[in-house]
Amino acid sequence: MAAKLSVAATVALSFLLLLIPASLFFFFSSSSLPARLLSFSPCLSVASASDRALKVYMYNLPSRFNLAMLSGSDGDNASNDLSFPPWPDGSGVKRQHSVEYWMMASLFPREISRGEKTGGDNGIGVLRVFNGDEADVFFVPFFSSLSFNVHGHNMTDPDTEIDRQLQVDLIKILRNSKFYQRSGGRDHVIPMHHPNAFRFYRDLLNSSMLVVSDFARLPMDVSYLRKDIVAPYVHVVSSFFDDDPSDPFDSRPTLLFFRGRTVRKAEGIVRAKLAKMLKGFEDVHFEDSFATGEGIIASTEGMRKSKFCLSPAGDTPSSCRLFDAIVSHCVPVIISDRIELPFEDEIDYTKFSLFFSVKEALTPNYLIGQLRNFPRERWLEMWRRLKNVSHYFEFNYPAQKGDAVDLIWQQVRRKLPDVNLSMHRSRRLKIPDWWR
Repeated sequence: MAAKLSVAATVALSFLLLLIPASLFFFFSSSSLPARLLSFSPCLSVASASDRALKVYMYNLPSRFNLAMLSGSDGDNASNDLSFPPWPDGSGVKRQHSVEYWMMASLFPREISRGEKTGGDNGIGVLRVFNGDEADVFFVPFFSSLSFNVHGHNMTDPDTEIDRQLQVDLIKILRNSKFYQRSGGRDHVIPMHHPNAFRFYRDLLNSSMLVVSDFARLPMDVSYLRKDIVAPYVHVVSSFFDDDPSDPFDSRPTLLFFRGRTVRKAEGIVRAKLAKMLKGFEDVHFEDSFATGEGIIASTEGMRKSKFCLSPAGDTPSSCRLFDAIVSHCVPVIISDRIELPFEDEIDYTKFSLFFSVKEALTPNYLIGQLRNFPRERWLEMWRRLKNVSHYFEFNYPAQKGDAVDLIWQQVRRKLPDVNLSMHRSRRLKIPDWWR
């Protein structure tokens, strides 16, 4: 027995004596290895990529594709100059789909030296580059949502031909671009936030990263969560920056608030049904109205005086009311069966919002009963959370760390691994997607 143990011990000791020199050799000799081999680890590669700024090349489109629409001009100057105009006052609900404007603005630093050839890191980890060969992604500054609103909003207006022609011209520009050809458009970021944005030819850009409000009117082969970015509406009510009462709960006497259109399509027909169900409750304000200047002021005041703000589906599962409620610190009551929410990989909406299915909301007295019996302390917790997250839904120029524009670009960055995988595979596969 002792002999057997002696033999085993000898073998083990010999193994250790061989292992130690080998380990030391690898440790010391690795310093002379080429850097590209030492950085081969996927973990190291990902970490270094996330630490540096996202390099964005912005297409130099004629201004008729973007800024000229703000003033109603038909100008065709390039959009690559060093100035950037403010979003016009009095634009009403057009503002809610202006994500395209704020993304473009983030690539225009407020101060830039004359003749400088780099956009510079703008403080949100995005670096505008003027050489497409250096870019991680390509931003296409076509204001497709504003084009729908400006050029034939009712879809039967003759001016809608302008919107269609802009789409045709943009597709020609992209297809003639070596950068678009190189990737098939996969690394191109194109805002289509309004449900009717780019409605004529969006299926021709289905490989690109689209910035959308939801997926209701987009075919499944055009837009889906894995490749696209769900962005918040730009709120139209004023932000509540000085919300600091001694008793937040009692300072909001209205239990539930809604002000907006009740005649909607698709899932939005729930609004008309809710109007009938909630009629007659003294602590509920439910009003059918249009988003005029006076109406927006009334909504601002009403939301700030309410504990809960109703956010039913509109013509699509999402609506601007959710984001109006958030910046008003009014706990959103979301009624939609198919809503997709922005930044949900980082933000847990259940911490500051209530969710009801359409069936639950239309059950007599169920919704109002849930709200009236809602615990005071839990409401206060949600109110505090709203105050802490509302800055994520602000759109600023210049963009600020942690605001909506910053988070949208962060979403773009997170899509890049899938984008690169798709591009690299497409270049070497003889039979595309053979595994299907």
